[in-house]
Amino acid sequence: MLVLLTHANHLYSDRKQVQKMQPYPPLQTLLAAAMLREQGVEVAFFDTTFNRDFVSALDRVRPDLVAVCEDNFNFLTKMCLEQNRRLALEIAQAAGALGIRAVINSSDATTNPHVYLESGFDSVILGELEDTLADISESASCGDLPKAGTASDRGLGHPRAPISDLDRIPPPAWDLVDLEPYRRAWVDAHGHFAINLVASRGCPYRCNWCAKPIYGSMYRFHSPDRVARDMQRIKELCRPDQIWFADDIFGLSGKWVREFASCVERRNAAIPFRIQSRCDLMTRDTVAALRRAGCVEVWMGAESGSQRVLDAMDKGTRVAQIDEARENLRRHGIRACLFLQFGYLGEEWEDIESTIKMIRRVQPDDIGVSVSYPMQGTRFYNIAKAQIGAKANWSDSGELARMLRTQFPSDLYRALAEALHREVRRNGSAAELRRAWERVEDFRCVSC
Repeated sequence: MLVLLTHANHLYSDRKQVQKMQPYPPLQTLLAAAMLREQGVEVAFFDTTFNRDFVSALDRVRPDLVAVCEDNFNFLTKMCLEQNRRLALEIAQAAGALGIRAVINSSDATTNPHVYLESGFDSVILGELEDTLADISESASCGDLPKAGTASDRGLGHPRAPISDLDRIPPPAWDLVDLEPYRRAWVDAHGHFAINLVASRGCPYRCNWCAKPIYGSMYRFHSPDRVARDMQRIKELCRPDQIWFADDIFGLSGKWVREFASCVERRNAAIPFRIQSRCDLMTRDTVAALRRAGCVEVWMGAESGSQRVLDAMDKGTRVAQIDEARENLRRHGIRACLFLQFGYLGEEWEDIESTIKMIRRVQPDDIGVSVSYPMQGTRFYNIAKAQIGAKANWSDSGELARMLRTQFPSDLYRALAEALHREVRRNGSAAELRRAWERVEDFRCVSC
C-alpha cells in the first residue's frame, strides 16, 4: 500500500503570503506521514507550497491512495480560502482521472463534506486526522474505505474521539520535505530561517467567531519534555534560527510552562521561539518562564480596544489585560504583538477609535489586522447569517472583504489596516503616514 500525501496551500496563490514570505512546512501532513509509517504503510509526499504541478507527482509515484491532509495548525487552512478549495478539487480530479482514490482532511472539508464528495473525493476525514487516515490506509489495501470518522457517498459519519495521549504521535517526518526552498525564502526575505512545531491541540475558550471543526473546544497538550525533545531534534536535524509554535494557545497552564522551561534547559534545546496566546495568560510568572525557555515574541488576540466589542465576541478578556500583558512582556524583553479584528457586528466608529487609542497607548511591536469573518459552525455565523451576502469565503488571506452588511465599506478596513501597519511598523515618511490616515477619514466620511 503506497499513500501519496499532499496539501492544497500554494504560497504563490496568496498575494499577502507572498508579500510576507514566511512559509512553513505542512506540519499536520508530516505528522500524518510519520503516523502511517509507524503503522507499516509506505508513504510518499508532494509539497504544494512552492509547486502546484501535482499531476507530475502522480505520474511519477503512481500511488494506491492520495490523501490531501491540510495543515490544521495553519491559520490559512482554518480560514477555508477559496483558492485552497479550488486546488484541493483539482488534486482529486487529477487522481480520479487515473483511477486513484482520493481522501481529504481539512477544516473546510469537515464543514462542507458534500462540496468535496461531489467534486471527486471518495471520502472526507472528519475532525482529527491521524487515526482515521491509518484505518483508511489499512482498509484501502483490501479494496474498501471505512465509514468510521468519515463522510462518503454511503453517508455522513461522525468524527471519532480525539487522541487523548498526544505523546503517542511520532515526531514529524522531516526527511520527506525539502527544507532548502523554505530556508532560502526566509533568509532572502528576513535574514533568518524559521520552522514550525506544536505543543498542543485545540482551544478551550469560547470566542463566538472562532470555528473549531477539527479539534473542537477540547485542549490537549504534549508533555513538557516531549516538546523539549522535539525542539532538541529539530535543532539537530533542521538547524533553524527560530521556531514558530503554531498552537492556538501555547502554554495554557503556567505550571506546564515552568516545567517546559526546565526541560528545555536540561536538554540544552533552547532555540528562540514565537507563540500565540491570550493577554490574560501573560502573567508575570508565566512570562518569566517563557523567557527562560527562549521565547522572543508573543502574538495575542487582542481583537479590539472596545470593551463593548470584546463582550459581544464572548472574548472573556478585559482591555486593561492587554496593557498588563504588554508590560509583563516588555519587562522580560519579549516582543508583544497583537491580532486586531474590525467589522464585528454592531461596531461603531467610536469602537474603532477605542482600538486606535489602545494601539497608541500599548505600542505593540507588531500587529495583524483582519475583518470579522463569519465561519460556519460558530455562534457568530448563526447571529450574522441573515446579513451574510453571496460571498461566504475570502479568495486569499489579504482580501479583507466584508461579508456582512456593516456600516463601513471594505475599502475603509483596508485603509485602516494600511494606516495602522505604517504607524506601528514605522514604515515610510510622516507625510505618507498622514496620507494613510486621511484615506481612512475619506472612506469614513463617504459611509456617513
